[in-house]
Amino acid sequence: MEIDWSQWRREQPFFHRLLQWLDILDPTTLLASNSSVHPDTGDVLPTIFRASAFTPLAVPLVVAMLLPHRGMKPALFWQFLFQSYSAGYNLANRNKTTSKDVKIPLQQGFLLVGAATYTTCLGVFPQFVMNRYTSNSPTLHTVFRKILPVPVLAIACALNVAIVRGIEFDKGVEVVDESGNVVGVSQLAGTKAIKETAFSRAVLVGTTVAVPNLLVSYLQRTNFIRRFPLALAPFRHTMTAIVFGLMVPISFSLYPQTGKIKRSNLEPLIQSATTEDSLYYNRGL
Repeated sequence: MEIDWSQWRREQPFFHRLLQWLDILDPTTLLASNSSVHPDTGDVLPTIFRASAFTPLAVPLVVAMLLPHRGMKPALFWQFLFQSYSAGYNLANRNKTTSKDVKIPLQQGFLLVGAATYTTCLGVFPQFVMNRYTSNSPTLHTVFRKILPVPVLAIACALNVAIVRGIEFDKGVEVVDESGNVVGVSQLAGTKAIKETAFSRAVLVGTTVAVPNLLVSYLQRTNFIRRFPLALAPFRHTMTAIVFGLMVPISFSLYPQTGKIKRSNLEPLIQSATTEDSLYYNRGL
């Protein structure tokens, strides 16, 4: 499937965007380079960082990351793998309008390493507390195994986006008019792009953690699980994979791929450069 990125500039309802993402995320298009071109540079994206590769590669990492690990080493290992892949994906699919001629700026390289490291440490915090302060308290187990991981992992994934794409806070991103003409470079538009993408990633991971936990809590009260307790773990892992797979297109569709910002919300220099009411920018992914 060949993607015409110009279509994203048109005003589209959420359901329309969702249908488009369902097509783009189709894993069968993984090796079709025409559907894997970065909209800012025209460069073909690395295979593992294409949209159609995200779900099949991220699902096993998410399932392994959410396993009830007994020690810190496996928890750190799988958390680091997931956060590293997320950081690489965020970097490859960032807004590149101010760094078209540079493959990976040195500053962005440091941000990539920092994002994977810091978010890994944050992500394993509930596991660390459980290991550090061993307790048989059902309340403590519920809080640190089922409740706390939801906001912690959601925040970690949002921070991953914000840290990796931090250069967009400083340098800004190009904003264009309705005809696609570049009007200027805006830090405010860059900030808006990062916030929207970070929020969508928090929704994706937070929901993936929360829903299986709620379903498992319900199933634990049923006679079926009391008779077949070994069925609980496969059910949890299967539900994690299903929820994540469903939430990927939903979270990607929360905001238009081509962001829109009012001229009055931009820097004075850009406001004076155009008479159009709204300008556009690539939000990144």
